[in-house]
Amino acid sequence: MSSISLGRSSTRGVCFAFASALLTCAVVASGCGRPTIADESKSPSQVTDFTQLYERNCSGCHGADGKFGPAPPLNDTLFLEIIPEAEFLRTVREGRKGTLMPAFARKSGGTLTDEQISIIALGVRNLWAKPVDIPRATIPDYLPPADAQAAPSQANVEAGQQVFAKACAGCHGERGDGGQMAGPLRNASFLSLISDQALRRIVITGRADLEMPNFVTLGKTLNDGKPLTSAQIADVVALLASWRTSDEPAKAAAATQ
Repeated sequence: MSSISLGRSSTRGVCFAFASALLTCAVVASGCGRPTIADESKSPSQVTDFTQLYERNCSGCHGADGKFGPAPPLNDTLFLEIIPEAEFLRTVREGRKGTLMPAFARKSGGTLTDEQISIIALGVRNLWAKPVDIPRATIPDYLPPADAQAAPSQANVEAGQQVFAKACAGCHGERGDGGQMAGPLRNASFLSLISDQALRRIVITGRADLEMPNFVTLGKTLNDGKPLTSAQIADVVALLASWRTSDEPAKAAAATQ
């Protein structure tokens, strides 16, 4: 009886082992445990997640949360209110010539596909765009008026000086050499790295992340409490642009004080 029982027990063990082996083969054959195509790492051109795209391509200049970076913030409700969608896309695709903002579109020498650029632009708006509490009729256009896009005249520069003296000098110094509350603007090295359009944008939106006021607050000391106008902003930009090649006299004057 014991030998029969032992035989049956052994048979059961062999059968169990054989069944286990068959199951293992079936599992392996079915691909269980193998990484799927979706699990494998994607090439850069296949990444379609906004968070990854922003982190890899934008956060280094514009900040991890869209602010507190060396470049103007994208996490700025007023900026997202005024910039046209087509202009936002164009800037990401083509960059800003003569500045540190590169072109990201492949056809412009960048690394991103058109789909990825659209994902970034849409993601920024979805994440950070919110209603602003400023009447839309008083907000200057993001792009300057057509007559201001031509080379500014000396009259524009002189008018800009008057606006600067009342709206900007309190923080940036009478000649733009910097003050106790803000750094210098009259610096050719700084101005060589920023476009006229970026200057216009910053005068309009300010930099809330650095406590720089926007055009509403800047205009209060100049326009009887009213915001800066589009023309006044264009004149200030003309003044700042003229300092790209004329900052040395200001430095020399400051050194003699």
